[in-house]
Amino acid sequence: MSLIRKLAGETAIYGLSSILSRLLNYVVLTPFLTRVFLKGEYGVVSILYTYSAILMVLFTYRMETGFFRFGSREDGVPKTFGTAATSILITTIAFVALIQGLRPQLADWLNFSDTPQYITLITIVIALDALAAIPFARLRLTNQPIRFAVLKTGQILVNIFFVYFFLKGLPWLAEQGIWSTYWQDTAEQKIGFVFWANLLASTVVLLLLSPQYVQIRGYFNWALLKRMLIYAGPLIIVGLAAVVNQLIAYPLLENLLPGTLEENRDQTGIYSAAAKLAVLMNLFIQAFNYAAEPFFFNHSARDDARGVYAQVGQVFAMVGSVAFVGIVVYLDVIKYFIGADLRGGLGVVPILLLAYFFLGWYYNFSIWYKLTDQTRFGAYISLGGMAVTLALNFILVPMPGVGYYGAAIAALACYGFMAGASYWFGRKYYPIAYPMPKMLGYIGLALLVYALHGVGGNYIPGLDNLWLGLVWSTLWFGGFLFLLWRWEHSFLLEVLRRSPTE
Repeated sequence: MSLIRKLAGETAIYGLSSILSRLLNYVVLTPFLTRVFLKGEYGVVSILYTYSAILMVLFTYRMETGFFRFGSREDGVPKTFGTAATSILITTIAFVALIQGLRPQLADWLNFSDTPQYITLITIVIALDALAAIPFARLRLTNQPIRFAVLKTGQILVNIFFVYFFLKGLPWLAEQGIWSTYWQDTAEQKIGFVFWANLLASTVVLLLLSPQYVQIRGYFNWALLKRMLIYAGPLIIVGLAAVVNQLIAYPLLENLLPGTLEENRDQTGIYSAAAKLAVLMNLFIQAFNYAAEPFFFNHSARDDARGVYAQVGQVFAMVGSVAFVGIVVYLDVIKYFIGADLRGGLGVVPILLLAYFFLGWYYNFSIWYKLTDQTRFGAYISLGGMAVTLALNFILVPMPGVGYYGAAIAALACYGFMAGASYWFGRKYYPIAYPMPKMLGYIGLALLVYALHGVGGNYIPGLDNLWLGLVWSTLWFGGFLFLLWRWEHSFLLEVLRRSPTE
């Protein structure tokens, strides 16, 4: 079996948990939450998840990537795992205590002075997830994608169960006169219940992973920890910048839009719902990244490693362009996954899809600084991307007629810059012969199909009918697949047949 097929298989397994969880969010949670919550309330949930993502980077300080780097080489998995897991355990306790001590000040600063309990909830959730991060990384490094997928999928299923129990079950029980004291139909309680569901799901998963912590005794190595921290230190900046670039739009919209706090949270909710549809591209990227990072490290010693990396980049560009076309041409159907009141921002979806496509390119191109231990370049590039994100948000979002479109444009500019910068520096420090004309050609063809599909839809009568619209979209999607196959069928057959020892 070829290396590309092996990576594709592992991506599919990792993607099963990622895609299934996200699809469950779309099919089950997103339609439910976008109907249970008002626009402003949904905006608050999105903002709180942004702060959760920032905390996750701080709590884990990219130790999982350091674990991949040193666990895959001379230090070995047991010693590296024991060192990383012990470090995370100690710092997690310290971070929780610090945040709890500063809770009143943080709640005031983040516009949650009336609901400081949110700070406690998200802190505990992130603490539990941080403690699970290194055990999950061990499953990835030791090629246990099925167990990884089962646990990740189980976590989202438990989360969904408790979200429905709290937001649907408790109201029903209250109507029956049972547990009525536990249910109050207030926004504060409903939002809190979403994070209580997260907390319970994270607890279950950590309990299932906890046997790995029994194995850390006797394996902690201070010298190794210092090396891991030096390696991963710049990646903390990369991680924080990634959160800023992907999620900071929500709190920025809350503060930069020209309306009142309530009006701005309404707009944030609309943008967040549209972004949920664009994340259909991001979940493919996430699945790829879960499999690709340990794959790149494990095969870095091969003589033909750079050639394999170039093929991976080309295949990613091809599949990413298919995902882009598949989403944009069927957007009139996909939009029904969110509530009718939150569909006003669909125009940003193609922009965000293209942004996430370039983010995937960045993940491909950025492997050079991880393999060569020059992670400082990752920090430089990420800081540059963050500067682009913040500058364009501050410039565009307050402009009349732009609003949350400015946030989407900022995301596209940011990821385009980061992909380009990583590719440029990589040519100097770790040259990989990516077939860039072809890779650009795939997304160029995808954009052309998107444009023609949209123009034709404006002039051909009857396409507002759901079934005729589906036929129209399927013709364009099928045509794109046909052209791509005609163009690259020889390459695809070659990489699928190629032996991993060739």
